[in-house]
Amino acid sequence: MSGNATYRLSNTSILSVCGVEPPIVATSASFDDQLTSTYAREGLQPGMLEQLAGVKERRWWPEDVSFADAAAMAGAKALAEAGIDPSQVGVMVNTSVSRAYLEPSSAVAVHHQLGLPTGCLNFDLANACLGFVNGIQLVGNMIDSGQADYALLVDAEGVSGLQQTTLDRLALDDATKADVKSQFATLTLGSGSAAMVLGRSDRHPEGHRVIGGVSRAGTQHHDLCVGDLTGMRTDSRQLFEAGIALALQTWNEAKDVFGWTQDNVDYFVAHQTSLVHLGALAGQMGADVAKFPVTLPRFGNMGPAAVPFTLAQHVDLMQPGMRVMLLGIGSGLNTSFAEIAW
Repeated sequence: MSGNATYRLSNTSILSVCGVEPPIVATSASFDDQLTSTYAREGLQPGMLEQLAGVKERRWWPEDVSFADAAAMAGAKALAEAGIDPSQVGVMVNTSVSRAYLEPSSAVAVHHQLGLPTGCLNFDLANACLGFVNGIQLVGNMIDSGQADYALLVDAEGVSGLQQTTLDRLALDDATKADVKSQFATLTLGSGSAAMVLGRSDRHPEGHRVIGGVSRAGTQHHDLCVGDLTGMRTDSRQLFEAGIALALQTWNEAKDVFGWTQDNVDYFVAHQTSLVHLGALAGQMGADVAKFPVTLPRFGNMGPAAVPFTLAQHVDLMQPGMRVMLLGIGSGLNTSFAEIAW
């Protein structure tokens, strides 16, 4: 394939990856309680969020914690774990879907809170649920080319306002079964933040090498999931089928380039929309679903924060020499997979 959809990096390593858990637990059972009347009127059964998606609970930030606050918390933690001073960071990219306003970028507030230098390039990169994996490719090329010695990626998602608005709307007397179905995916979302520090491999042999990756587009499906901070509508069935098909195409086209097989990859750290989706993805790839660590049941679908957050939550599983795949799949549709040599 031509273009920039397939890439290799030669001198970029992950120095740290971390996640921050919001303190407020919002259970699926509590959502069911708020929709009791609608369920009864429309002939729906409580427990669908857990039974169909596998989401038992998710987290919310307190009202006084902004998206930038949450991203900065993760960024500060990642820098500390990597042993990198903020003054050394040459580029900082915020890949969050969540944002408080259209401008300025969310990145500027994170840059300010972390005390990053004036020479540190900073901006937002948004691409639905695979923005963070896109960010690895982008800053990796900057490190490889010598434009930056260290890069910081941050992501913070907050869904409390969106979910409460959705619950209030679905609790109205005129809410229908079709409304619940189209907004079901909204109630599976979760809040959280994550960050990653990357640097030059020749300076950090202890790091985890980013080998490269591949991206593919299926933009004919761009209307299957559309949302903002007030509401989101999703054709869950069509999105499920189209997402699996594009992910499988990406996997099959990349296997020869990178030598990936379902057997020689030790872990697949994937974006997670439901446990059913994850199982179907593993099955289509011919991979053992046990190789897919999950955070979905406790934290919900965390959007672009899901991949780094899940990696951070399971970092103790990773041993030197392992091949770790990051699988980003996002509305649009787009996919981006990346290989890490742990």
